[in-house]
Amino acid sequence: MRYFEGKTVLITGGTGSLGKMLCRLLLRESRVRKVIVYSRDELKQFELSQLTGIGDDERIRFFLGDVRDADRLSRALDGVELIIHAAALKQVPAAEYNPFEAVKTNILGAQNVIEAAIDKKVTRVIALSTDKAANPVNLYGATKLCSDKLFVAGNAYVGPRATRFAVVRYGNVMGSRGSVVPLFLRLRREGRLPITDSRMTRFWITLEQAGRFVLDCLTHMSGGELYVPKLPSTRMTDIARVISPDARIDVIGIRPGEKLHEVMIPEDEARKAVDVGDRYVILPPVEWQAPDRMVTGTPCPEGFRYASDNNDQWLNEDRLGKMIAALDLPEAKEWARERGVA
Repeated sequence: MRYFEGKTVLITGGTGSLGKMLCRLLLRESRVRKVIVYSRDELKQFELSQLTGIGDDERIRFFLGDVRDADRLSRALDGVELIIHAAALKQVPAAEYNPFEAVKTNILGAQNVIEAAIDKKVTRVIALSTDKAANPVNLYGATKLCSDKLFVAGNAYVGPRATRFAVVRYGNVMGSRGSVVPLFLRLRREGRLPITDSRMTRFWITLEQAGRFVLDCLTHMSGGELYVPKLPSTRMTDIARVISPDARIDVIGIRPGEKLHEVMIPEDEARKAVDVGDRYVILPPVEWQAPDRMVTGTPCPEGFRYASDNNDQWLNEDRLGKMIAALDLPEAKEWARERGVA
Protein backbone atom coordinates (compact mmCIF):
# COMPACT_ATOMS: atom_id res chain seq x y z
CA MET A 1 0.00 0.00 0.00
CA ARG A 2 3.02 2.33 0.18
CA TYR A 3 2.66 2.91 -3.56
CA PHE A 4 -0.54 4.92 -3.00
CA GLU A 5 0.94 7.35 -0.50
CA GLY A 6 0.24 10.94 -1.55
CA LYS A 7 -1.61 9.89 -4.71
CA THR A 8 -5.10 10.75 -5.95
CA VAL A 9 -7.16 7.75 -7.14
CA LEU A 10 -10.40 7.96 -9.12
CA ILE A 11 -12.72 4.95 -9.20
CA THR A 12 -15.34 4.87 -11.95
CA GLY A 13 -18.39 2.95 -10.81
CA GLY A 14 -17.14 3.57 -7.30
CA THR A 15 -20.51 2.96 -5.63
CA GLY A 16 -20.64 -0.69 -6.73
CA SER A 17 -19.66 -3.66 -4.57
CA LEU A 18 -16.01 -3.60 -5.64
CA GLY A 19 -15.86 0.20 -5.54
CA LYS A 20 -16.91 0.20 -1.88
CA MET A 21 -14.26 -2.38 -1.04
CA LEU A 22 -11.57 -0.42 -2.88
CA CYS A 23 -12.53 2.72 -0.97
CA ARG A 24 -12.31 0.87 2.34
CA LEU A 25 -8.92 -0.66 1.55
CA LEU A 26 -7.37 2.55 0.26
CA LEU A 27 -8.67 4.74 3.08
CA ARG A 28 -7.96 2.22 5.84
CA GLU A 29 -4.60 0.83 4.78
CA SER A 30 -2.83 3.52 2.77
CA ARG A 31 -1.87 7.16 3.01
CA VAL A 32 -3.65 7.98 -0.21
CA ARG A 33 -4.12 11.72 -0.68
CA LYS A 34 -7.61 11.50 -2.14
CA VAL A 35 -10.11 8.89 -3.35
CA ILE A 36 -12.67 10.15 -5.87
CA VAL A 37 -15.84 8.13 -6.41
CA TYR A 38 -17.12 8.79 -9.94
CA SER A 39 -20.59 7.40 -10.64
CA ARG A 40 -24.00 8.44 -11.95
CA ASP A 41 -26.32 7.43 -9.09
CA GLU A 42 -26.74 10.17 -6.47
CA LEU A 43 -28.62 7.86 -4.07
CA LYS A 44 -25.82 5.29 -4.06
CA GLN A 45 -23.28 8.06 -3.50
CA PHE A 46 -25.32 9.33 -0.56
CA GLU A 47 -25.56 5.82 0.91
CA LEU A 48 -21.81 5.34 0.49
CA SER A 49 -21.17 8.68 2.19
CA GLN A 50 -23.04 7.41 5.27
CA LEU A 51 -20.79 4.39 5.79
CA THR A 52 -18.37 4.51 8.69
CA GLY A 53 -14.78 4.39 7.45
CA ILE A 54 -15.68 5.93 4.10
CA GLY A 55 -18.03 8.89 4.34
CA ASP A 56 -16.42 10.18 7.52
CA ASP A 57 -12.91 10.20 6.00
CA GLU A 58 -11.82 13.65 4.83
CA ARG A 59 -9.95 12.14 1.89
CA ILE A 60 -13.09 10.87 0.12
CA ARG A 61 -14.72 12.86 -2.69
CA PHE A 62 -17.92 12.20 -4.63
CA PHE A 63 -18.26 13.24 -8.26
CA LEU A 64 -21.54 12.71 -10.12
CA GLY A 65 -20.96 11.75 -13.72
CA ASP A 66 -21.23 9.09 -16.40
CA VAL A 67 -18.35 7.52 -18.32
CA ARG A 68 -20.46 8.20 -21.43
CA ASP A 69 -19.96 11.94 -20.82
CA ALA A 70 -16.43 12.70 -22.02
CA ASP A 71 -16.45 16.33 -20.90
CA ARG A 72 -17.61 15.53 -17.39
CA LEU A 73 -15.09 12.70 -17.12
CA SER A 74 -12.29 15.01 -18.22
CA ARG A 75 -13.26 17.53 -15.56
CA ALA A 76 -13.24 14.82 -12.88
CA LEU A 77 -9.67 13.83 -13.78
CA ASP A 78 -8.04 17.13 -12.83
CA GLY A 79 -5.12 16.22 -10.57
CA VAL A 80 -5.81 12.46 -10.74
CA GLU A 81 -2.81 10.12 -10.99
CA LEU A 82 -4.45 6.68 -10.90
CA ILE A 83 -7.75 5.36 -12.32
CA ILE A 84 -9.54 2.13 -11.47
CA HIS A 85 -12.19 1.67 -14.15
CA ALA A 86 -15.02 -0.40 -12.65
CA ALA A 87 -18.04 1.25 -14.28
CA ALA A 88 -20.02 -1.08 -16.53
CA LEU A 89 -23.44 -2.42 -17.40
CA LYS A 90 -22.83 -6.02 -16.36
CA GLN A 91 -26.16 -7.83 -16.04
CA VAL A 92 -26.20 -10.37 -18.87
CA PRO A 93 -29.99 -10.45 -19.49
CA ALA A 94 -30.22 -6.64 -19.35
CA ALA A 95 -27.42 -6.30 -21.90
CA GLU A 96 -29.09 -8.83 -24.21
CA TYR A 97 -32.30 -6.79 -24.27
CA ASN A 98 -30.64 -3.35 -24.21
CA PRO A 99 -27.61 -3.84 -26.45
CA PHE A 100 -27.15 -0.21 -27.49
CA GLU A 101 -26.98 0.87 -23.85
CA ALA A 102 -24.33 -1.75 -23.06
CA VAL A 103 -22.23 -0.60 -26.02
CA LYS A 104 -22.47 3.05 -24.96
CA THR A 105 -21.27 2.37 -21.43
CA ASN A 106 -18.89 -0.57 -21.82
CA ILE A 107 -17.23 0.34 -25.13
CA LEU A 108 -17.69 4.06 -25.75
CA GLY A 109 -17.27 4.70 -22.03
CA ALA A 110 -13.96 2.82 -22.14
CA GLN A 111 -12.81 4.98 -25.04
CA ASN A 112 -13.70 8.10 -23.06
CA VAL A 113 -11.69 6.89 -20.06
CA ILE A 114 -8.66 6.16 -22.25
CA GLU A 115 -8.70 9.46 -24.09
CA ALA A 116 -9.36 11.53 -20.96
CA ALA A 117 -6.61 9.73 -19.05
CA ILE A 118 -4.09 10.48 -21.80
CA ASP A 119 -5.15 14.12 -22.11
CA LYS A 120 -5.02 14.65 -18.32
CA LYS A 121 -1.65 12.88 -17.99
CA VAL A 122 -2.91 10.19 -15.62
CA THR A 123 -0.03 7.85 -14.74
CA ARG A 124 -1.77 4.47 -14.59
CA VAL A 125 -5.19 3.09 -15.48
CA ILE A 126 -6.38 -0.41 -14.65
CA ALA A 127 -9.68 -1.63 -16.07
CA LEU A 128 -11.87 -4.43 -14.74
CA SER A 129 -12.77 -7.17 -17.18
CA THR A 130 -14.74 -10.38 -16.70
CA ASP A 131 -14.44 -14.08 -17.48
CA LYS A 132 -17.31 -13.51 -19.91
CA ALA A 133 -14.93 -11.56 -22.16
CA ALA A 134 -13.06 -14.80 -22.95
CA ASN A 135 -14.72 -16.46 -25.96
CA PRO A 136 -17.86 -14.37 -25.38
CA VAL A 137 -21.28 -15.85 -26.04
CA ASN A 138 -23.31 -12.88 -24.83
CA LEU A 139 -23.35 -9.17 -25.56
CA TYR A 140 -21.97 -8.20 -22.17
CA GLY A 141 -18.94 -10.42 -22.72
CA ALA A 142 -18.49 -9.07 -26.25
CA THR A 143 -18.54 -5.46 -25.05
CA LYS A 144 -16.01 -6.24 -22.32
CA LEU A 145 -13.74 -8.04 -24.79
CA CYS A 146 -13.83 -4.92 -26.93
CA SER A 147 -13.12 -2.81 -23.87
CA ASP A 148 -10.13 -5.02 -22.97
CA LYS A 149 -8.72 -4.60 -26.46
CA LEU A 150 -9.16 -0.83 -26.25
CA PHE A 151 -7.31 -0.57 -22.95
CA VAL A 152 -4.43 -2.79 -24.06
CA ALA A 153 -4.11 -0.88 -27.35
CA GLY A 154 -4.39 2.40 -25.46
CA ASN A 155 -0.70 2.05 -24.65
CA ALA A 156 0.02 2.63 -28.33
CA TYR A 157 -1.84 5.95 -28.30
CA VAL A 158 0.07 7.68 -25.52
CA GLY A 159 3.11 8.61 -27.58
CA PRO A 160 5.76 10.25 -25.36
CA ARG A 161 3.33 10.58 -22.44
CA ALA A 162 3.69 8.44 -19.31
CA THR A 163 0.13 7.04 -19.17
CA ARG A 164 -0.09 3.24 -19.08
CA PHE A 165 -3.10 0.91 -19.24
CA ALA A 166 -3.66 -2.66 -17.99
CA VAL A 167 -6.61 -5.00 -17.37
CA VAL A 168 -7.71 -7.37 -14.59
CA ARG A 169 -9.95 -10.35 -15.36
CA TYR A 170 -11.48 -12.57 -12.69
CA GLY A 171 -14.52 -14.76 -12.04
CA ASN A 172 -17.64 -14.43 -9.89
CA VAL A 173 -17.39 -12.26 -6.80
CA MET A 174 -19.13 -14.08 -3.98
CA GLY A 175 -21.81 -11.92 -2.43
CA SER A 176 -21.72 -9.08 -4.96
CA ARG A 177 -24.91 -7.60 -6.37
CA GLY A 178 -26.47 -10.10 -8.76
CA SER A 179 -24.52 -13.03 -7.32
CA VAL A 180 -26.31 -16.34 -6.90
CA VAL A 181 -25.25 -16.71 -3.25
CA PRO A 182 -27.48 -13.90 -1.88
CA LEU A 183 -30.30 -15.30 -4.00
CA PHE A 184 -29.90 -18.80 -2.55
CA LEU A 185 -29.68 -17.38 0.97
CA ARG A 186 -33.00 -15.57 0.46
CA LEU A 187 -34.74 -18.56 -1.10
CA ARG A 188 -33.46 -21.29 1.23
CA ARG A 189 -36.49 -21.14 3.54
CA GLU A 190 -38.78 -21.94 0.62
CA GLY A 191 -37.15 -25.35 0.29
CA ARG A 192 -36.46 -24.97 -3.44
CA LEU A 193 -33.43 -23.48 -5.20
CA PRO A 194 -33.19 -22.80 -8.96
CA ILE A 195 -30.13 -23.96 -10.90
CA THR A 196 -29.86 -23.50 -14.63
CA ASP A 197 -27.82 -26.69 -15.22
CA SER A 198 -26.64 -29.32 -12.73
CA ARG A 199 -23.25 -29.59 -14.50
CA MET A 200 -22.47 -25.88 -14.19
CA THR A 201 -19.18 -24.76 -12.59
CA ARG A 202 -17.84 -21.33 -11.67
CA PHE A 203 -14.70 -19.63 -10.40
CA TRP A 204 -15.12 -17.79 -7.08
CA ILE A 205 -13.33 -14.88 -5.46
CA THR A 206 -14.29 -12.88 -2.38
CA LEU A 207 -14.85 -9.15 -2.56
CA GLU A 208 -11.80 -8.39 -0.43
CA GLN A 209 -9.62 -10.74 -2.49
CA ALA A 210 -10.80 -9.00 -5.66
CA GLY A 211 -10.08 -5.53 -4.24
CA ARG A 212 -6.60 -6.47 -3.06
CA PHE A 213 -5.82 -8.16 -6.37
CA VAL A 214 -6.82 -5.05 -8.34
CA LEU A 215 -4.69 -2.78 -6.15
CA ASP A 216 -1.73 -5.15 -6.34
CA CYS A 217 -1.91 -5.31 -10.13
CA LEU A 218 -2.15 -1.52 -10.29
CA THR A 219 1.09 -1.18 -8.35
CA HIS A 220 3.00 -3.71 -10.49
CA MET A 221 1.70 -3.03 -14.02
CA SER A 222 4.01 -1.84 -16.77
CA GLY A 223 1.41 -1.42 -19.51
CA GLY A 224 -0.58 -3.80 -21.69
CA GLU A 225 -0.87 -6.73 -19.27
CA LEU A 226 -4.08 -8.64 -18.65
CA TYR A 227 -3.96 -10.17 -15.17
CA VAL A 228 -5.86 -13.35 -14.23
CA PRO A 229 -5.77 -14.62 -10.61
CA LYS A 230 -5.63 -18.32 -9.83
CA LEU A 231 -8.98 -19.05 -8.23
CA PRO A 232 -10.81 -22.11 -6.91
CA SER A 233 -13.81 -23.56 -8.71
CA THR A 234 -17.04 -24.99 -7.40
CA ARG A 235 -20.13 -26.66 -8.79
CA MET A 236 -23.33 -24.71 -8.47
CA THR A 237 -24.99 -27.77 -6.98
CA ASP A 238 -22.37 -27.72 -4.19
CA ILE A 239 -23.26 -24.12 -3.30
CA ALA A 240 -26.94 -25.04 -3.14
CA ARG A 241 -26.18 -28.09 -0.97
CA VAL A 242 -24.07 -26.06 1.49
CA ILE A 243 -26.66 -23.29 1.84
CA SER A 244 -29.69 -25.56 2.09
CA PRO A 245 -28.87 -29.30 2.24
CA ASP A 246 -32.50 -30.40 2.18
CA ALA A 247 -33.74 -28.02 -0.51
CA ARG A 248 -35.14 -29.32 -3.76
CA ILE A 249 -33.08 -28.34 -6.81
CA ASP A 250 -35.13 -27.02 -9.70
CA VAL A 251 -33.18 -27.23 -12.98
CA ILE A 252 -34.58 -24.34 -15.00
CA GLY A 253 -32.33 -24.43 -18.08
CA ILE A 254 -29.44 -22.22 -19.19
CA ARG A 255 -30.45 -18.60 -19.69
CA PRO A 256 -29.70 -16.61 -22.88
CA GLY A 257 -26.01 -15.78 -23.02
CA GLU A 258 -25.03 -18.08 -20.13
CA LYS A 259 -22.09 -20.51 -20.26
CA LEU A 260 -21.91 -23.98 -18.75
CA HIS A 261 -18.34 -23.37 -17.54
CA GLU A 262 -16.32 -20.19 -17.14
CA VAL A 263 -13.21 -19.68 -19.22
CA MET A 264 -10.68 -17.05 -18.16
CA ILE A 265 -7.87 -17.96 -20.57
CA PRO A 266 -8.88 -19.68 -23.81
CA GLU A 267 -6.30 -21.61 -25.83
CA ASP A 268 -5.69 -18.82 -28.32
CA GLU A 269 -4.91 -16.26 -25.59
CA ALA A 270 -2.79 -18.78 -23.69
CA ARG A 271 -0.08 -18.48 -26.36
CA LYS A 272 0.78 -15.10 -24.88
CA ALA A 273 0.19 -16.07 -21.23
CA VAL A 274 2.79 -16.68 -18.54
CA ASP A 275 2.45 -18.25 -15.09
CA VAL A 276 3.88 -16.01 -12.37
CA GLY A 277 2.86 -18.04 -9.32
CA ASP A 278 -0.40 -16.75 -7.89
CA ARG A 279 -1.69 -15.47 -11.23
CA TYR A 280 -1.42 -15.67 -14.97
CA VAL A 281 -0.49 -12.67 -17.08
CA ILE A 282 -1.55 -12.40 -20.71
CA LEU A 283 1.11 -10.28 -22.35
CA PRO A 284 0.24 -7.68 -24.98
CA PRO A 285 0.72 -8.48 -28.67
CA VAL A 286 3.10 -5.52 -28.85
CA GLU A 287 5.47 -4.58 -26.04
CA TRP A 288 5.29 -0.88 -25.26
CA GLN A 289 7.80 -1.12 -22.43
CA ALA A 290 11.51 -1.84 -22.39
CA PRO A 291 12.17 -5.59 -22.12
CA ASP A 292 13.40 -5.25 -18.53
CA ARG A 293 10.04 -3.78 -17.49
CA MET A 294 7.83 -6.52 -18.93
CA VAL A 295 6.47 -9.41 -16.87
CA THR A 296 8.51 -12.59 -16.91
CA GLY A 297 7.23 -16.02 -15.96
CA THR A 298 6.79 -19.58 -17.15
CA PRO A 299 5.03 -19.69 -20.55
CA CYS A 300 1.79 -21.65 -20.49
CA PRO A 301 2.03 -24.97 -22.36
CA GLU A 302 0.62 -25.51 -25.82
CA GLY A 303 -3.11 -26.16 -25.67
CA PHE A 304 -3.45 -24.64 -22.19
CA ARG A 305 -6.95 -23.52 -21.22
CA TYR A 306 -7.84 -22.03 -17.85
CA ALA A 307 -11.48 -22.84 -17.17
CA SER A 308 -13.66 -23.60 -14.15
CA ASP A 309 -14.19 -27.22 -15.20
CA ASN A 310 -10.51 -28.16 -15.68
CA ASN A 311 -9.22 -26.30 -12.63
CA ASP A 312 -6.89 -28.00 -10.15
CA GLN A 313 -8.34 -26.02 -7.21
CA TRP A 314 -11.83 -26.84 -5.91
CA LEU A 315 -13.72 -25.51 -2.91
CA ASN A 316 -14.80 -28.19 -0.46
CA GLU A 317 -17.98 -27.74 1.58
CA ASP A 318 -16.13 -26.59 4.70
CA ARG A 319 -14.22 -23.83 2.92
CA LEU A 320 -17.28 -22.84 0.93
CA GLY A 321 -19.30 -22.52 4.12
CA LYS A 322 -16.65 -20.31 5.73
CA MET A 323 -16.57 -18.04 2.68
CA ILE A 324 -20.35 -17.64 2.77
CA ALA A 325 -20.31 -16.98 6.54
CA ALA A 326 -17.72 -14.23 6.06
CA LEU A 327 -19.88 -12.28 3.61
CA ASP A 328 -20.99 -8.83 4.73
CA LEU A 329 -24.65 -9.68 4.19
CA PRO A 330 -27.43 -9.93 6.80
CA GLU A 331 -28.65 -13.17 5.20
CA ALA A 332 -25.15 -14.68 5.41
CA LYS A 333 -24.77 -13.74 9.09
CA GLU A 334 -28.16 -15.26 9.90
CA TRP A 335 -27.32 -18.43 7.96
CA ALA A 336 -23.95 -18.72 9.74
CA ARG A 337 -25.58 -18.40 13.18
CA GLU A 338 -28.15 -21.06 12.35
CA ARG A 339 -25.57 -23.47 10.97
CA GLY A 340 -22.92 -22.73 13.58
CA VAL A 341 -20.37 -21.75 10.94
CA ALA A 342 -17.63 -19.43 12.20
